[in-house]
Amino acid sequence: MWPSNKKVRVMVVDDSILARTMIAQGLAKHPRIEVVGTGFNATDAMAKVAQLKPDVITSDVEMPGMSGIEFLKQLLPRYPLPVILVSSLNLRVFDALSAGAVDFVRKPEPGQNDAFIAGLTQKVLSAAGAKVRRSPAALTQPGAMAASAPLGAQPGLDRIIIGLGASTGGTEATLEVLKRLPADIPGMLIVQHMPVGFTQMYADRLNRLCHMEVREAKHGDEIRRGLALLAPADYQMRVVRSGTRYTVSCIQGGEKVSGHRPSVDALFMSMAEQVRCKMVGIIMTGMGRDGADGLLQMRKAGAYTIGQDKESSVVYGMPMVAYNIGAVQIQASCENIANVLLRQLKTM
Repeated sequence: MWPSNKKVRVMVVDDSILARTMIAQGLAKHPRIEVVGTGFNATDAMAKVAQLKPDVITSDVEMPGMSGIEFLKQLLPRYPLPVILVSSLNLRVFDALSAGAVDFVRKPEPGQNDAFIAGLTQKVLSAAGAKVRRSPAALTQPGAMAASAPLGAQPGLDRIIIGLGASTGGTEATLEVLKRLPADIPGMLIVQHMPVGFTQMYADRLNRLCHMEVREAKHGDEIRRGLALLAPADYQMRVVRSGTRYTVSCIQGGEKVSGHRPSVDALFMSMAEQVRCKMVGIIMTGMGRDGADGLLQMRKAGAYTIGQDKESSVVYGMPMVAYNIGAVQIQASCENIANVLLRQLKTM
């Protein structure tokens, strides 16, 4: 937890002088943030970081010369600092997250600078003190993964629903879980806090790298074995029961739940209320407490609940709160959550 009386020192890296100035001036308005310097490209930033000693860096992904991804690969072994990406709608942001960035924001559309700065400010404050975990290079072929043995024809597994929620640091942590699971895993529902436009790309990436089918959820999708559904950005995803059939409701806009849309709490609360078959809830790295109350309700409704441990969390916020209020039955690292889940499934 970052001390409340200590300002977060931020370095802004962007090849656009307009973007650089807008971000630096916007962040500097917050009383808990001090912008200690800027870099006009990655090479300039590398030359300045030792002198400026930032606590957090914001960085563009696409820059001339050294890209944001190469910048991370050079920076983090020497200076393991939290880096927040500022990106256009670009698939390379996930490569940068795999290289060790902790979070990202989408570059603003015209007229949205204030909302953009507000969102970036919160991410900077959340990232301060985050644990930087240098992820291995992203896998490109499912065959490169250690394949999990199929669960096989166990009828009971057709009547289990798994919910998973994550925020800061969760894009790579969720991948660490899913890539270790077999293709015939019980139906999964995933909420990952993410800007509009990126959830489709993230679902496609998970689908490419994991054994099960993964796709962005659509209203009315049936929850079934072998399929993982990702909540679309700016939609609340909830479970709907009709007899023994379960589908998802995806509603755009509306009120945020626990400060988020999509919200882990919205999903988990709906599972606690609607699901009459067996279920599992998993809460992973992220700032705040979204999902903690919902996971507690799931546990009270009979779910088996797993929380990511402190050591492997980029930000031990959401899983910590869930653990502290009694919502988590067992804690595990993101690399071991799949094993814990699979062992439990064999007993359900």
